[in-house]
Amino acid sequence: MQFGIFSVGDVTPDPTTGRTPTEAERIKAMVTIALKAEEVGLDVFATGEHHNPPFVPSSPTTMLGYIAARTERLILSTATTLITTNDPVKIAEDYAMLQHLADGRVDLMMGRGNTAPVYPWFGKDIRQGIPLAIENYGLLHRLWREDVVDWEGKFRTPLHGFTSTPRPLDGVPPFVWHGSIRSPEIAEVAAFYGDGFFANHIFWPTYHFQRLIELYRQRYEHHGHGAADQAIVGLGHQVFMRPNSQDAIREFRPYFDHAPVYGGGPSLEEFMETTPLAVGSPQQIIDKTMTFREHFGDYQRLLFLADHAGLPLKTVLEQLDILGEEVVPVLRKEMDALRPAHVPEAPVHPAVARRNQAPEASSDAESDTRSA
Repeated sequence: MQFGIFSVGDVTPDPTTGRTPTEAERIKAMVTIALKAEEVGLDVFATGEHHNPPFVPSSPTTMLGYIAARTERLILSTATTLITTNDPVKIAEDYAMLQHLADGRVDLMMGRGNTAPVYPWFGKDIRQGIPLAIENYGLLHRLWREDVVDWEGKFRTPLHGFTSTPRPLDGVPPFVWHGSIRSPEIAEVAAFYGDGFFANHIFWPTYHFQRLIELYRQRYEHHGHGAADQAIVGLGHQVFMRPNSQDAIREFRPYFDHAPVYGGGPSLEEFMETTPLAVGSPQQIIDKTMTFREHFGDYQRLLFLADHAGLPLKTVLEQLDILGEEVVPVLRKEMDALRPAHVPEAPVHPAVARRNQAPEASSDAESDTRSA
């Protein structure tokens, strides 16, 4: 089971002070959050991809490459890679390069983004969003698995005898998650290729995502990748914690009330009732998170959104401390105990798996030496 942080990289005023961080401050804050995630024992840091204000992460590979050089264990991911508006050839080469630099600690989450104007900005037609996603990913999948590609499609020029460079590390491409909040076609793409499906169910009711995940599981089995309960599922989560639940609600309320994605809609209490948002004590967060398994079955990755809505960096880092010290260790233990033996863990690159096993192997060797 993997636990981590994802950031959309929004630049939002702090409603309690009125101060808006600069772009430089926000970018540096995202890096600090990633480093803190590794420090407190989380597994993944994921950044979004946006090309419009008020967001700053327009170049995920630049940010993740910088973080890779400053971390040792953290898996580096995208929270969205725009498969519709990025050239699949460039995605193939950029993320294979990053994979080599990070010694395999890289995966991607394919998505279509949340900003309609991004399509014409990159010369695409939003009315073709789903066909673009399907065609572009089909090409990307081949580019990582075939040394020489001949290809012709509808949305880009043909390829004749093309080889993307560098090739994936040890011949194993980065693992791919397909993210969607509403499109069954994307769940079908994930199932067809045997990839992961990430349901970022932070803003919509649980029952909506139950249908999407169940469809993905059924189609995963239909396409012969394993039983439905062996499909690779990821979930998003939102939390805000303090030792006392009343303090957590009082502190978070102004951020909720004024955030662009919340303000003017349901109340904080209504939102907590109908979505995964959990504001309270660490034990309350643990209790609510454990209900996800009841709703969606066993899953492999849980990413927390912690640095949005104008929350100051100091507060975000405090949240990560609580996650790492009080919440994630309990969730990891309880969820690992509940997962049946035939349900796989989250996929990692073989190079990462070897490194993860090395300390155990070393410890066994030392034990054998002492016994001798």
